[in-house]
Amino acid sequence: MLSRAARPALRAAVTAPARATAASPNGAATYATLREIEGRLKSIRNIQKITSTMKIVASTKLTRAQRAMTESRKYGETANEVFEAAETVAPESEQKKSLIIVCSSDKGLCGGVHSGLSRRIRALANEVTEPFDLVIIGEKCKAQLQRTNAESIQLSFAGVGKDIPTFADAQAIVDQIVMLPTEYTDVKILYNKFINAQSHEPTFVEAFSEEAISQSPNISAFEVDEEALVNLREYSFANNLYWALAEGHACEISARRNAMDNASKNAGEMIGKYQILYNRTRQAVITGELVEIITGATASEDM
Repeated sequence: MLSRAARPALRAAVTAPARATAASPNGAATYATLREIEGRLKSIRNIQKITSTMKIVASTKLTRAQRAMTESRKYGETANEVFEAAETVAPESEQKKSLIIVCSSDKGLCGGVHSGLSRRIRALANEVTEPFDLVIIGEKCKAQLQRTNAESIQLSFAGVGKDIPTFADAQAIVDQIVMLPTEYTDVKILYNKFINAQSHEPTFVEAFSEEAISQSPNISAFEVDEEALVNLREYSFANNLYWALAEGHACEISARRNAMDNASKNAGEMIGKYQILYNRTRQAVITGELVEIITGATASEDM
């Protein structure tokens, strides 16, 4: 018969397997289960260190990205003010052919920055009846749109966005776009507009053709030579693309910082849950061992 000292330990041992069953697929709290939980805790802590480091890096880059975005806005908004004053619009045509330039990047781990642009293109394909071609900057949107709009992709660029975009990057891309054989009635640039550090919005900005600029009602007020219209068109095109790339880069860095912050918080919550599970499983193992020791000692005394 068990002594009074062994009875509480025995009652604890009865409840221990129920806890262990939830913690272990084998239905028993063993040292192997403890090692598994400890291994998961170690993995989650390592992930938390990585996400925390990535958040710090993104926070450091965000200031530079926002400064570049502010500077690029001056170029893009100034060019758009000229076209607004000249009342420039895309020319009407019976056979309309549009070109859309999608500004994404090659990197992930930044929430829905890239998927938002892809969804906007798919929605546009369902809204309009006229066909349009795509030029994609960045591997992320290219991989997403190849599944649904592969026949529309004319050009793609990779390696842009590793660092803060520059006007030289935008000019190099424009030089390749203007060499496309198709004459487009209108060209639009799709990018993520920076609203604040927590939100962004896919937005179109117009890149007018040489024909649209020359047909502007008030373009004569700026005394632009006809020979310079080509240069004006390419320069304003590069300005708008530079603006779109810089603003999209700032949105990406901000979204990555927010994503890594959320990931770090989620990892912290998982660590807390697994730590409680580890403590309960460990206590169940200790209780089981104590019951075995006390039972064995009591049996020895009875003999």
